[in-house]
Amino acid sequence: MTSTEITSYTPDEVKHLEFIQAVVTRLGNGSFLIKGWTMTGSGVFFGFLVNHLSWKLAATGMIPIIGFWLLDSYYLRQERLFRKLYDEVRGRSAGVPPFSLNVQPYLARVPWGAVAVSRTMINFYGVITALDLVFVAGSIFGAP
Repeated sequence: MTSTEITSYTPDEVKHLEFIQAVVTRLGNGSFLIKGWTMTGSGVFFGFLVNHLSWKLAATGMIPIIGFWLLDSYYLRQERLFRKLYDEVRGRSAGVPPFSLNVQPYLARVPWGAVAVSRTMINFYGVITALDLVFVAGSIFGAP
């Protein structure tokens, strides 16, 4: 985008883009906090499992991991939806009313399942899930 394109936006268009960017920023911060809670909770579970190996406890540890995975997927999908809206507003699409934050038209373009199994989600939550499964398998097959 050139400097002449930037100056050609009206103050209302710039404000609209700022509103959308603020939502994207909040969603990104929420996702970051969820990942932090996931690491903290998993660390507590894994630390306890090292000394008290139990397949039932290890399997129970999957519940918060999956819950945080789903919640983080929701936040990431919302962020992607608002990025689509941002692109439409930035491109001056006639279909976007002034100051609209409606992301409904983009729901089909950002499927929830695809977000949940995206590379970033698999890399983060998949590793934690695999580690928990190692504890489950170790407690079943390793110790008498």
